[in-house]
Order: sequence, then C-alpha cells, then structure tokens
Amino acid sequence: MSKTVILITSGQPSLNPRLVKEANALIEAGYNVNVIYQYWNSWATNLDKKLLPQKKWKAIRIGGDPLKEKAVYWRTRIILKVSRKLVKLFGFSGNLAELAIGRCTFQLAKKAKHTSGDLYIAHNLAALPAAVLAAKHNNAKCGFDAEDLHRYEMSDDDLNDDVRLKKYLEEKYFPLVNYLTTSSPEIAKEYEAFFPSLKFNTLLNVFPKNETVLTKRNNEETLKLFWFSQNVGLSRGLQDVLGALKIIENEKIEFHILGFLTQQVKIELDQIIQNLNFIHSPKIIFHSPIESTELTKFASKFDIGLATEPGFSINNDIALSNKIFTYAQAGLAIIASDTTAQKQFMTSYPNMGEIYEKKNSTNLALILKKYIEHKELLTQHQAQSIRYAKEKLNWEVEKEKFLTIIQSVIS
Repeated sequence: MSKTVILITSGQPSLNPRLVKEANALIEAGYNVNVIYQYWNSWATNLDKKLLPQKKWKAIRIGGDPLKEKAVYWRTRIILKVSRKLVKLFGFSGNLAELAIGRCTFQLAKKAKHTSGDLYIAHNLAALPAAVLAAKHNNAKCGFDAEDLHRYEMSDDDLNDDVRLKKYLEEKYFPLVNYLTTSSPEIAKEYEAFFPSLKFNTLLNVFPKNETVLTKRNNEETLKLFWFSQNVGLSRGLQDVLGALKIIENEKIEFHILGFLTQQVKIELDQIIQNLNFIHSPKIIFHSPIESTELTKFASKFDIGLATEPGFSINNDIALSNKIFTYAQAGLAIIASDTTAQKQFMTSYPNMGEIYEKKNSTNLALILKKYIEHKELLTQHQAQSIRYAKEKLNWEVEKEKFLTIIQSVIS
C-alpha cells in the first residue's frame, strides 16, 4: 500500500513553487499526496485555478476568502489581529504564539489531523505547528522546509516582536520534527549554530531542466534586463538598477519587471525615476505574475537576469532566491549583488555572470556597459549558465536528495 504525504502551507500553491515541486516528485515516486493550504490573495487564486487541475495530487483549501467564504475569512483575520496584541501583553503562553504567527494555523492543524497521512511536511513557519500536531494526532512523522532563516526575515534585532515570536516557535517545534531542510547552505549553517543537535539538509531552489533553451546570438542592439518577484517592492534592490540606467542612459536598454505591482509601488518607482532626472525616460516594461511553470520560458526572451538583493536583513543576506536558478535555466547571464549567499554561489559557479557591490549603481552600470561593449562575453556567460543548469543546477538533481530524505523518514 502506498504511503501518504500531506504538505501544508500557510500560503497558496502558486505562491510556493518549492512545495509544488515536492508534491510532483512525491506523486512521481508513487506516494499519495494531499496539499492543505489557505487563501492569501486574489491573483494567486487565479493562478491556482490554472495550476491545480493539471496536478495529480489533491489540493484542499481552508480558512475562507474575502469573496465567497467571508465569515470564516474575517473571523480568522480578527483572531489574528487580537492574538498579536495579546502576545505583546502576555507573551507566548497558552498557544498565543500559534494564533499570532498566521491567520489559519489552527484551521490548518484541524484539517491536517483529519487527513490521514504517514508524513506531514510544513512549508512556512505558520504551517509548522499544524504539521507537528497532525503527526502527533495520527502517530505519523513530520518534516519542515525552512526556505528562509525565519526569525530574521523582518529584522535583525533580537528584541523585535517578529523575531521573538518566530524564535519561540522555532525552538518549540524544530526539535519535534523528523527532518529539516533549507534552501541555501548559509541558512543551514546558521540554523545548525542555533540548534547544534539538529541536522539541516540543503535543497537548492532549482527548477526542472529546460532542454529547449539554446545559446543566444546577441545580435540585437538593445540589451534586455529581467527581474522578477511575486510582489514588486522597493526593498529588493530595484533602486540600484534605476540608478545604473541613469548613468548609462544613452545606451539601448530595456528593463523588464515581472510581479504583482500595486499602484502605490508604481507611484514610488515613478518618483524615483523623476528624482534621477533622466534626459530620456528609461524603457521599463511591467509584466503581470504568471504560472511558475511558464517562468523559465518567459525569462528566456531576455539577456541578463538581475538578482539585486540588498541584504536588508540577516535572512536576505544569506538566502538564495529562485531568481538565480530561473535565470540559469533560461540561459541568461546573471548579475548578482554581493550578499553573502550570492557571492559565495557565484564564486562556486564561475563564468555565468558578474557580482556587483550592493547599493552601488555605478558598479552595476560599469558591468552593464561591459556587456554592451563585449557581446562575446555576454554570450559566453549565457552559455555557461545553460551548462550549469543542465548538469548541476536543476530539480532532477535536488529531487533525488529530497526523495532520499523522505524514504529514510517513512520507510
């Protein structure tokens, strides 16, 4: 009889391609798979409507939404808001921490408890208590995927409310799981310093091989830059790029940005551009979010992928986002800021791009200028990206590591 694995997220499948890859891998390996998730936003819901019918695993949504299941949605939002105030007054006792970490932590736990499984895997810290509680209820195993160094996602200050809350939950639940994974070697290293008795396995945020991408010819005069995120914001280094575009504004460059863009962020970006006093308005093209399975194909239309993380927190400094791996699969040269994780990664995989000093637009502009003047260098770096993606930086490699872990836990 096939074993059953339950994956739990406090987000949505379309917002968590890492979870989707794991669910797909488990199905291919012969496991029964259920995914339990909650509503996060409307555009991810629209993407889920396209994604989920294509999958062989079952997806179960709980916790309501602001359109069709308003009562439960708003009730859980009120409970979350009140719980966060109570935590400040009374601390983390009495399950207040679990109520304060996410809108639907206990709803996720309730559904998971009543969904029989051999292994419960949590993605996102708000789903971790649900996985542990469900595993205990069903006499099963559980695991957690730490895609970030969660306690330091928002701040580096140990007295910060968010840091204290997440640290408490990590210390409470990490020792109770049967395996732990992270998305970068640096995150694993940091967590192992906090938890010397626990082992953290690294699974890179890579994607399946893309055999259709070919080495680019780079005959066009216009250099096409690409950056993406689920949400477009001003804490991810976009200012570095805009500053560089000002310095070399006479060059033919297009800057393509993909992600959910609020009107407020659009206004702020326009203000930054205005303050830079461009003689010629930069050519910036915005693209709406797309399915993660379409991202590599979409990215392959461009020349250079930008990983402009500013290192605004300890987590941001040591995380390896899926940007770099998407760019590699798409055959792009990569320009990455010199955060600890990105610098170490680009050094380990040389000749696929360049590193620039974060918050230094002049340095970034010089690199862009070099690529414009030396098209053969651009072609060489793009070709090396493809080679790394096909040989090492792909889900086919990481998937085997993941399945080995799963088998060892529930064999």
